[in-house]
Amino acid sequence: MDNTGTPHDSVVTSYAIAPTKAITAEGVTYAYRELGPKGGIPVLFFVHLAATLDNWDPRIIDPIAKNRHVITFDQPGVGASTGQVPRNVEAMADDSYTFIKALGFDKIDVFSFSLGGMIAQDLALKHPDLVRKLVLTGTGPRGGKDIDKVVGTTYWDILRAILTRSDPKEFLFFKRNTTGKPAAKAFIKRLQERSADRDKPISTHAFQTQLKAIQAFGRSAPSDLSTLTHPTLIANGDNDRMVPSVLSEDLHRRIQGSELIMYPDSGHGGIFQHHAKFAPTAVEFLAN
Repeated sequence: MDNTGTPHDSVVTSYAIAPTKAITAEGVTYAYRELGPKGGIPVLFFVHLAATLDNWDPRIIDPIAKNRHVITFDQPGVGASTGQVPRNVEAMADDSYTFIKALGFDKIDVFSFSLGGMIAQDLALKHPDLVRKLVLTGTGPRGGKDIDKVVGTTYWDILRAILTRSDPKEFLFFKRNTTGKPAAKAFIKRLQERSADRDKPISTHAFQTQLKAIQAFGRSAPSDLSTLTHPTLIANGDNDRMVPSVLSEDLHRRIQGSELIMYPDSGHGGIFQHHAKFAPTAVEFLAN
């Protein structure tokens, strides 16, 4: 038995009890969790701005982990990982590559959200043979219009959250209407389902460094996404205030053969609000 009370020989398919592990590569100790049956191509999860291992919605991860080996991880300088947060997204992609190689994988599927999707694009462009399939949610391309405005939006919504004693994600990820507000509360509640062995929250300095990296990504020259030939699923809400929804359409136009799903009446966290529809779609797309 391990410290979660799970027998070693049984497959953990619930993110709430997936043990936290560590691996050291190039002087950085990466914190990560894995679940689902091992063997085959793993699905690596790339998380959003300010997020740690505890920020993945179990209603998205658990269905994928039912039949796939799933790995979530903290970038350097985030959560329980050591090291420093890099100043640019490309370096974050390099760190991800270091982590993946340390685990011994030469082929992965990618599930990404927001900043994670920016990192995933850079990773796939730099190491096209490493990635088999790409899921890009709530994200946009390098040089995407208004990505650099995320800083102002984020600080404004953090202030609104403080004033109402709420989680900033309720404002940043969801519409403030009759469907969005309860969806936000339900999402925040799901993130608390793991009670033991929780991750260390991100530091203010690490968060600010990530924000600057996103800003720089938005102000950079666009990448040539026509070189991405991977099967790609793109999803977002139709009213994303953080990474404007039109950027998902932009990605879809530029990544040949990609699929696009826009969820109605939802924001940046559209995949979490519509998890009952999105999770089976993601499972099917990632199926071998």
